[in-house]
This record gives sequence, C-alpha cells and structure tokens, in this order.
Amino acid sequence: MARGGFPGMGMGGNMQQLARQAQKLQQQMTKMQEELDAREYEAAAGGGVVTAKVNGKKELVALTIKPEAVDPDDVEMLQDLVLAAVNEALRTATETTEREMGKLTGGMNLGGLF
Repeated sequence: MARGGFPGMGMGGNMQQLARQAQKLQQQMTKMQEELDAREYEAAAGGGVVTAKVNGKKELVALTIKPEAVDPDDVEMLQDLVLAAVNEALRTATETTEREMGKLTGGMNLGGLF
C-alpha cells in the first residue's frame, strides 16, 4: 500500500478526483435547489374552502378563502383552516425538497458542507 494513500494511487491524483466529484455534486445540488425553489405546492383544508400555495423557498405565494368559509361568529375555525392549509403545503414542500436532494446525496445529510 502506498504510504498515506490507497494501493497504486498517488495521494495527489486521488484528492484531485475527489475534489472534482465534490464540485460536480455541488453543481448538481445547486441546480436541483434552484428547480425545487421554483416549484409550487398547494394544500387545502375544510374540504377545499381554504387553499394555500407555497413555493420551494417556503414562502406563501397564494391563499384562497371561499366565502362559505367566512363565519363572523366563528373566526377561530377560519384561522385553524388557514393554518392547516399553510402548514400542509409547507410540509409537502419540505418533504419533496429532502427527498429530491437525498437522491443526489444518496441519503447522506451534507448540511453545511455545500
């Protein structure tokens, strides 16, 4: 075994190859993140009377409330429906992002590495 390396490989060549692979992975992850940020995710609550749409950046981009959801005597119900729809849309965006990025990283969490 070569000193400080792998059999038959000089350390320099192995490190360069590893660096190229890491750079390629970083480029793929950046492209994937841009694509995921542009996607939109929608969720509904209350049988569809409240609908929330978020983007991959986890920003609320649209909120639709049908008139039948508005009851002045039950504002709390409307608030709960809005929260449920927004949270479900955000959860979908997060799960999709994690799943798609996991395909690139083989399920490894590289948090902060790239």
